[in-house]
Amino acid sequence: MKRVIKFKLNGEEREELVLDNMTMVDFLRKQMHLTGTKRGCEEGECGACTILLDGAAVNSCMMLAVEADGHEITTIEGIRRGGELHPVQKEFIDKWALQCGFCTPGMIMSAVALLNENPHPTEHEIRDAIAGNLCRCTGYVKIIEAIDAAAKDLAKEVS
Repeated sequence: MKRVIKFKLNGEEREELVLDNMTMVDFLRKQMHLTGTKRGCEEGECGACTILLDGAAVNSCMMLAVEADGHEITTIEGIRRGGELHPVQKEFIDKWALQCGFCTPGMIMSAVALLNENPHPTEHEIRDAIAGNLCRCTGYVKIIEAIDAAAKDLAKEVS
């Protein structure tokens, strides 16, 4: 069956007809044509499909699209600020925190959720926030450095 859901996607109010059994990752990629959210393990283990649901990092492969009804969804495509890359995106580039790039959108979304909640995380808190995101290319050092640098960049914006 299909049903209409009303939600906010990347800051824009939406009303969409979705299948009851469609996962959020498939809805975003196939119906909304937002391919930045990656489809990885489809078991909630790798974090490649991480999005923000009302600001919290969630695995979109473990969520049905109908669950978005009445909520706010943010994808990697929606975190730009004023036409500029988000500080986390900038630091991932500047610190060489990506290689193949497959895990990068999910990793960045987990970092954004962390920094929105905790603007001054410790290294341990950063590691904990990205624990659900697997990267097979890096040793995570550059990723952690990028998130820490982004936190400092964001702190400067507030000052």
